[in-house]
Amino acid sequence: MPKLIRLYIIQVLIGFAVSAAFVALLLWANVANLTHLITNTSGGFVALFMLWFLNGIVFAGVQFGISIMRMARDEDKPGGGKRDALPVDFTSAVPVKITPKRHVRQRDIHR
Repeated sequence: MPKLIRLYIIQVLIGFAVSAAFVALLLWANVANLTHLITNTSGGFVALFMLWFLNGIVFAGVQFGISIMRMARDEDKPGGGKRDALPVDFTSAVPVKITPKRHVRQRDIHR
């Protein structure tokens, strides 16, 4: 299995585990009386699954993004080009040759 695919699968599993912990904390703290709503309604477990799954998608994406951004090279190591700004002179004129596409006759010009 390619290393990037393996990294993605691991980060997605971590993201969904974090989502499970987050939803468990929401239920434990009974935020907005969520525990009562999930346990006492007929569609409560569907809502619980959706809460876990949709938060899992978000947390997995964030987890994968953080892991990819941490793979960057160190700035302390030498390499790359100069980062100095290049001087640009906007005061000198540049000649531009203009060629007409067709000949304009005097009668084609409306007065």
